[in-house]
Amino acid sequence: MTSNRWISVFLEAIAAERGAAANTLAAYERDLDHVETWLTEQGRSFADADRDDIEAYLIHCETQGLSRATRARRLSAIKQIYLFAFEEGYRSDNPAVQIAGPGRDKKLPKTLSIEEVDRLLEAATTYGNAVHDRERNTCLMQLLYATGMRVTELVSLPVAAVRGDPRLILIKGKGDKERMVPLSPPAREALATWLTTRDTIDAAARSKGKPASPFLFPSRGKDGYLTRHAFYVLIKNLAVAAGVSPDKVTPHTLRHAFATHLLENGADLRAIQTLLGHADLATTEIYTHVLSARLSELVLDHHPLADD
Repeated sequence: MTSNRWISVFLEAIAAERGAAANTLAAYERDLDHVETWLTEQGRSFADADRDDIEAYLIHCETQGLSRATRARRLSAIKQIYLFAFEEGYRSDNPAVQIAGPGRDKKLPKTLSIEEVDRLLEAATTYGNAVHDRERNTCLMQLLYATGMRVTELVSLPVAAVRGDPRLILIKGKGDKERMVPLSPPAREALATWLTTRDTIDAAARSKGKPASPFLFPSRGKDGYLTRHAFYVLIKNLAVAAGVSPDKVTPHTLRHAFATHLLENGADLRAIQTLLGHADLATTEIYTHVLSARLSELVLDHHPLADD
C-alpha cells in the first residue's frame, strides 16, 4: 500500500468512526501530505519509516521555524496514523508510540451520561418510516452500547455470529484480532426481533433470485452491509429525535460511554481493555481520567464547601 493510500484509508476511518469534521480531515491531510513528501525525499515511506526517521522529520520542522503548536499537531497526526496502521495490521510495530514532542494537553474523549444514552436507545425504537427500520435501528443501538464495538465491527457483523440467542458474540476487530463480548438482555431481545424480520426480508429477496446476505445489517451497497457513513447519519438523527446535542453524539462516543459507564460501576480496567479490543492498556487508561474529571465536577457542583 502506498503512503498516499495509507492517508486516504486513515481519513476514511476517522471520518466514519469519530465523525471528524471536514476541517479536521483537511488539517490531517495537509499535515500527513507534508510528512509523506519529506519521507519520499529521504527514500522512505510510512510503511518502512522508523523512530529515527520520525524524529529527524520533527527536527526538520523545528529548523524550518514551525511553531510549537504546528509541530505538536504534526506529531499528533503521525501518531494517529501509526496507531491506526498498527491496529489495522498494516505494520507490526508503532515507531511513533514513544516519541515525545513539544506537547499539548491530551483531550479527554467525549462521552454521554446514562440518561442521554437511555434517550438515544428509546429514540431508536420509534425512529424510521417502517417497522423493520425501527427494529433494525433498535438492534444497532442496543448492540453498540451493550458491546462497545467499533462502528466498522458493528455494521459488518456476520449474521452467523449472532445465531441461536447467544449470550456472547465473537467480534473480529482491527488486525483480525478476535474477542468475545457478552450481550445484555435488552440487546439480546432487540437482536432476536431484528433477526426474525431480517430473515423474512432475506427470504423474500432470495425468492426473487437474489443471493442471501451473510451480514446482520445487509444493504445494497458495494460492501453488502450498512456503511459507516449511513450509520453516522442515523445516529445524528437519533440524537435530534432524543433531544441530545448532535455535537456530542457519534458512534465513537457510544463506545466511550460503554467504557466509562462500566468503569463508573466498578468494572476492572483490564476487563474493559479486553472488551474494547485495545492492544495496549495505556489506551484504556484514558477512561480513568474521564472518571476522575467527572468526580471532580461532581464535588465542585455539589459539595457544600465548594464555593468557599
